[in-house]
Amino acid sequence: MGRRETERRERVVGAVLGSAVGDALGAPFEFGPAGAFGARFPGPAAMCGGGGWEPGEATDDTQMAVHLGESLLAAGGLDLPEMFERFRGWAAGDPKDIGIQTEIVLGGGLPWDLAAALHFQVEGRSAGNGALMRAVTGAVWFAPQGRAATMAAARRITALTHGDGAAWEGTAILHELLRVALDGGDPSAAVPETLAHVREEHRERWARVLDAHWRPEQATEGNGAVWACLGSALWALRTTGGFPDALRAVIDLGGDTDTTAAVTGGLAGAVYGAGAIPDAWLEPLHVPLPPGERVLRVRELTELAVRLDEGGRGGHGGGGS
Repeated sequence: MGRRETERRERVVGAVLGSAVGDALGAPFEFGPAGAFGARFPGPAAMCGGGGWEPGEATDDTQMAVHLGESLLAAGGLDLPEMFERFRGWAAGDPKDIGIQTEIVLGGGLPWDLAAALHFQVEGRSAGNGALMRAVTGAVWFAPQGRAATMAAARRITALTHGDGAAWEGTAILHELLRVALDGGDPSAAVPETLAHVREEHRERWARVLDAHWRPEQATEGNGAVWACLGSALWALRTTGGFPDALRAVIDLGGDTDTTAAVTGGLAGAVYGAGAIPDAWLEPLHVPLPPGERVLRVRELTELAVRLDEGGRGGHGGGGS
């Protein structure tokens, strides 16, 4: 393997591990006050338990990301009905946590191509950050296929559970920023060009929260929504100088800390590589995976990342819609 391939492999594994680490690191602080993480760990931080989570235990964010990735591998590309059935089986497998909207959509008994759309028609809003939390595995798969392919796939995958176009566009942006980072580029610098490919009706709002001068205190909604979640992740990446500091910054915002940290960890892992993730955070990392009794650790997540990168390079982008 040449140097460029070795460096890319480091970023690919960093993205997948980084997202899972962020999820597990942030989970005990979910919906707690701002600054709680820094108060608990004024020095180097450790994985801690709390809020029903064991130290290093990943939540539904990573569980859905794994199922998404395994669907792509099993189908050799994007098979939306198959992916929806995997999600539905997971939701029926009694996960410790599941988003309210996702639970309604997956548990309602409606077909894969109607469930989220009908939910959105009834509720009128469906832009929760559950669209972003699971995105890293799909982003790794589609990155080698270019910007148009990865943004289009992000929209289609998101639409399985989120009927709001704002969530589709947010996930498409995240896919593209991860693609840039996996190629060795700067995701923050890629924002203007990425926004040019966002659907016009959503572009202005996304441009506001992804602006280089935006700060989390300017958010008009909580970080449980896609806008503040992705905006906060990019802010944390932009205003810090390494993987641990980016995670510390975003968790200390409070709110939906597991998901904001999962999104931040994916981006920061892609930028800084797997070697930047502290061993103290990797060693206890584990992902219980309903349905069933499987538990994934660093080795299995690393293998998943590598297989997704290799599978995406095969150019299998389409499938059963």
